[in-house]
Amino acid sequence: MPLGDAQRGQLSEHIVGFGRTLRRAGLPMDSARIALALQAAECVGLGSRLDLRHALRAVMVSRHNDVAVFDALFDACFRHPGGAQALLAQALAQAAQADQADQTRGLARARAQEALSAPQAPPNRARRESDAALDAAMSANALQRLRQADFASLNASEYRLVESLARGTALPLPRLPGRRTRAGWRGHALHWGKTLALARRHEGEVLLVPRRQRRLQTLPLVILTDVSGSMERYARLLLAFLHRATRGQRRAAYAFGTGLTDLNPAFRLRDTDHMLAAASLAIQDFAGGTRLGESLTRLRQGHARQLVGRRSVVLLISDGLDTGDPDQLEQELIWLRQHSRRVLWLNPLLRFEGYAPLATGAKVLHRHAHGMLAVHNLSKLEDLASAMAALLRRA
Repeated sequence: MPLGDAQRGQLSEHIVGFGRTLRRAGLPMDSARIALALQAAECVGLGSRLDLRHALRAVMVSRHNDVAVFDALFDACFRHPGGAQALLAQALAQAAQADQADQTRGLARARAQEALSAPQAPPNRARRESDAALDAAMSANALQRLRQADFASLNASEYRLVESLARGTALPLPRLPGRRTRAGWRGHALHWGKTLALARRHEGEVLLVPRRQRRLQTLPLVILTDVSGSMERYARLLLAFLHRATRGQRRAAYAFGTGLTDLNPAFRLRDTDHMLAAASLAIQDFAGGTRLGESLTRLRQGHARQLVGRRSVVLLISDGLDTGDPDQLEQELIWLRQHSRRVLWLNPLLRFEGYAPLATGAKVLHRHAHGMLAVHNLSKLEDLASAMAALLRRA
């Protein structure tokens, strides 16, 4: 029996539109999830609206914070498929004003209202860029608020704008003396090759005596990004930021959740959007759990060559909510610390005042990391370079 609306025979098209509305509200939604939603609706049938709600929620929602958004949009889209959007947007605005005490429900209703007020047709790339340029012309107060806003508290349009701003944020890493040398005027040893070359120009007379001076170079980076459920709102934005900010430098990128994913093929792509698409296809444990110890074991066994001569700086992006073996995590962090110059823990949970690493994995990370830095908003990303430079200068 084909899946269809009881009135118009268009329930399948309505579910597809409902999935696009959820995507505009910030829920991770692709064609595979929408296809599962169609199969779920066909399995439970149309006899019970409650059964249909639970079936669609089971396949279309993967984060607990999105349940309220799903419920609000389901009540709207399946109450009056034809013309309830304008009435619902007004009702959601009034409900949000009446329920300001509940921040979570207020944010969910705001996201639902924004999704319903957006145009139905998916915008193309040129439209997205024009919208971003229009949003960039906002007032200075609004821009300052976005610079201080936590990434997890942004709605869909704010998240897109902050992501575009993050891509334009520079990360001028400090340049330190390397092992290779060049001819200069400061140094402990003479540069005989350059000295003879200069003497040849003056008929063998030694007039200038250059010295061997160590070249300044940027330290190689190893980027480890947590893609578990608690880091879902941060992972995409930080990957886009680091892909653009570290372009032209020696780097190696990996994602970890329940396993380790090599993101180096994706990071070799020049376009950041193409990199994110390739990373999404490569990561199979997105929005799952976190077993950092096992992931570091795979890094040591298969990718240890990326740690160059104990000069690499490891950027470990995680909230420290690890569910693996703490003893294994401790052993692997000891190895990682011994084979790198610095292990810097970029922790989004530093957005909470008075944060203390009380979880088991967080305690182990805090014990072995050389420093812990905040990366929960745009302002912290702008200050990241200076904070890293201060940690790298420590003896």
